[in-house]
Amino acid sequence: MIIIKPFILIEDAVVGLDMLKRIEKAGRTCYKSEDRITNDSAEAFVKMLIKRGHETVLEHEKITVRVVCDRGVSHEIVRHRIASYSQESTRYCNYSKEKHGNELTVIKPCFWSTDADLEKYKIWKSSMEHSELSYLKLLGLGATAQEARSVLPNSLKTEIVMTMNLREWRHFFKLRTTSAAHPQMREIACPLLEEFKKLLPVVFEDIPC
Repeated sequence: MIIIKPFILIEDAVVGLDMLKRIEKAGRTCYKSEDRITNDSAEAFVKMLIKRGHETVLEHEKITVRVVCDRGVSHEIVRHRIASYSQESTRYCNYSKEKHGNELTVIKPCFWSTDADLEKYKIWKSSMEHSELSYLKLLGLGATAQEARSVLPNSLKTEIVMTMNLREWRHFFKLRTTSAAHPQMREIACPLLEEFKKLLPVVFEDIPC
């Protein structure tokens, strides 16, 4: 069994200024103010859209991200309806095969990281090992991957590629970076928001984490 931490990868080559210019070009259609477009007008225009709550125009641009997390977190991610998802399938992935390392990969819980949590962590790890053993035994007895997956845990590592338009990314971050969000969700969402702020500060700088 392999234990890893979650991580994120932005799949697109995000050129922030180009995205802002395309948003401006689309948005100025509403006001028929295309004649006011200059080399440096896009940033101020997009700021104005967000300030006025005219965020539908942000839907003209999207970003795709690959997230490696546990399946419990992925179940929360896919609740965001305005998005496209492609996720690693436990129906078709047989983790006893060589390309999967002949073992399960699980995500380490971020909330059991101190000495006071050691006993909890040990119980979790033992449970993961038992799940792996049961899964491999079922496959050895002739069960298919989609049958054996019934014993797989929420902590199982999964990869999910998610594409959202910029407006939906703003909604995602507003929900998933707050103190009320699940700790493992924040473990993904907060670093991702910081990356988005670097790439497109005009669109995301107003969202705290």
